[in-house]
Formats: sequence, structure tokens, C-alpha cells
Amino acid sequence: MSAPLRENRVVGVLGGTGPLGLGLALRWTRAGETVMLGSRDGKRAQEAAEKLAARIRSENPEATPHICGAENAAVCAATTTLVLAVPFEGQAGLLKVLKPVIQLGSIVMDATVPLAASVGGRPTRILGVWQGSAAQQTAELLGPGVQVAAAFQNVSAEILASADPAHEQIDCDVIVCSDHPTASQVAMDLAERIPGVRAVDGGKLENARIVESITALLISINIRNKAHGAGIRVTNLPERTTR
Repeated sequence: MSAPLRENRVVGVLGGTGPLGLGLALRWTRAGETVMLGSRDGKRAQEAAEKLAARIRSENPEATPHICGAENAAVCAATTTLVLAVPFEGQAGLLKVLKPVIQLGSIVMDATVPLAASVGGRPTRILGVWQGSAAQQTAELLGPGVQVAAAFQNVSAEILASADPAHEQIDCDVIVCSDHPTASQVAMDLAERIPGVRAVDGGKLENARIVESITALLISINIRNKAHGAGIRVTNLPERTTR
């Protein structure tokens, strides 16, 4: 990916105070991205951003982390590069509220997974979504003026936020699905800003339903193997030109 796509980029993470949002924000801020954490509570978002900045400075006293927090609406007004990292049950309601402030031409990378709790309360059952997938629901709700990509569903939030040096590299591929080449390109670039992650082009947005369903499988694998960060790797792909 060419440098201009990163120039002056601000990555807004909607639902940024949840486990996945915080993990992604930590990794991207470490990598030199400018990040805005979004939340329904702007004060909570700012406090979370300050904690992440303090953690990064404690790891590297020479670091200058560029991260702040604000209400979700303020994040949408400030940037056209957005990541949706909210539970599925809150997705539609949040997007309906934010649609008027999401700028035309924005790229929205949806990490939502439609999971329901099964017996015992574990979220291991995938829900049917009328549109086909959570990401397709996002595209329908936001309309044709916004470019939607599905990404980051299968990266472990726990591993992203881990302080264990063994988890500095994330052993996982991120499959990106979108009907918009630019959205795919931005999502793949952000994926590969996370050490160890490889981005894989998963084709059209309709394939997001398959990628989302893998999350339920990974959770089940974690439970059965007493693990916390199972991920996926796609094998036998040709080498890509450096992005």
C-alpha cells in the first residue's frame, strides 16, 4: 500500500472501550497510527485513551503515542477511517444514531460478529442475519455513500492486549471482505500494521458471513483446548508484493 493512504490518517474505533477496540487501538498506536477511541461516554473513552498512552510510554519512554478519546459521534465527525468494534446486539442501534454524522465517503471496517450465548452462557452460536452477515447489515444501514469492509473478527482481543512478550507477534491472518477496493486496501494495511498479522483478501462482502462464523468455531476450540487466543492461517498462498 502506498504511503499517501497513511498520510494524516486518523483511525476512529467505535466501541473503542471494549476488549477488541482497546486491543486494536493499543497495537495501532504502538505502530505509530493516530487513534481516536469512541464510546457513548466521552469521558470513559478519554480515560481509556490516557491509560493506553501511559502503558505505551511505560514500555518505551521515548514513545509519543497519538491517541485520544471522545464520544462516538465526535469520532465520526473527525475522521473518515472507522472501525466498528461493538457487540452485535448494539450494532444496529448505534449505526442508526451515528448515520447522520458519518461522513460520505467514509470507510467503515466492521469487526462485529453475530454471536448468541448457548447452553452455559458461552457465546459460541452464530445468529442468522437477514442481510447475510453483520457487515452486510452495516452496509445496508449506512447506505451506498459509505464503503464497508469486514475485518478483524478472528483476532483474539486477549492476545492483542496481552503484556506477555510471547504475544508481541500475533500468529493470525486477517481475512478482509469488501465490495470496495479502497476499503479492502485500507483494512489490509491496518491489519498488517499489527506485528505478525498477514492480511488476506477474502473477496466480496457477501463472504463476510463465512468469516464471521469462524469466530464461533475459534471460541469453541479455545474452550475445548483451554486456550485463549486461537487464530487462523490460510496456507499455500502466493507471495504478495509488499504493500
